[in-house]
Amino acid sequence: MTLLFEPQLPVLAKTSGGDDFPVRRIFCVGRNYSEHTREMGFDPDREPPFFFTKWAETVVPSGSTIAYPQGTQNFHFEAELVVAIGKGGRNIAREAANDHIYGYATGLDMTRRDLQLIARDKGRPWDTGKNVEQSCPLGLIHPVSEVGHLTSGAITLTVNSETKQSSDIADLIWPVEDVIVFLSALYRLEPGDLIYTGTPAGVGAVVPGDKMVVAIAGLSSTEITVGPLAND
Repeated sequence: MTLLFEPQLPVLAKTSGGDDFPVRRIFCVGRNYSEHTREMGFDPDREPPFFFTKWAETVVPSGSTIAYPQGTQNFHFEAELVVAIGKGGRNIAREAANDHIYGYATGLDMTRRDLQLIARDKGRPWDTGKNVEQSCPLGLIHPVSEVGHLTSGAITLTVNSETKQSSDIADLIWPVEDVIVFLSALYRLEPGDLIYTGTPAGVGAVVPGDKMVVAIAGLSSTEITVGPLAND
């Protein structure tokens, strides 16, 4: 059999121990902090969580310069705690959820907000707003054996050294264990899956030249620079 073209190479995320973590899928939780839910115009009652997905190839490492994407005038940052799944499973019980976690990282869910809101208001999928090239910057993944299971700790984002987002991961509406339980009832989770757990209030736009830093207590930061408009 002859391949018509070379297949996509696996996306490998770095870990704090120097090993590579092969990325399989990306699941993102929508509106998982109360104040962010309010700033997006919704009631933060604890309704069932909802998810959207992104391609594995949207992952880029800390230190990258990402292109400003075409088709938008409102490119937003969203700082997030990222959970890396190391053990597969379906219909995972809450008391077993932590056993499926390899580790944790800082990350960004970059969003073409104008396109997302147009799609949302028309009842359409969010793909053009969310599933964007280089839109999932990811810091080093720290294994549970190193950092334990994270249930609290400051999460902040700065743009050009000015704080834009500041909260605590203890304020997640749906904690990590609950997210794993809910998601595994819909899909079989597999090693290599990443879960972006939602962003605090304070999301906003960036322009070429801006530098973003995401920090979560106990984890390595994610540092990303916004580059010129994508044109290749």
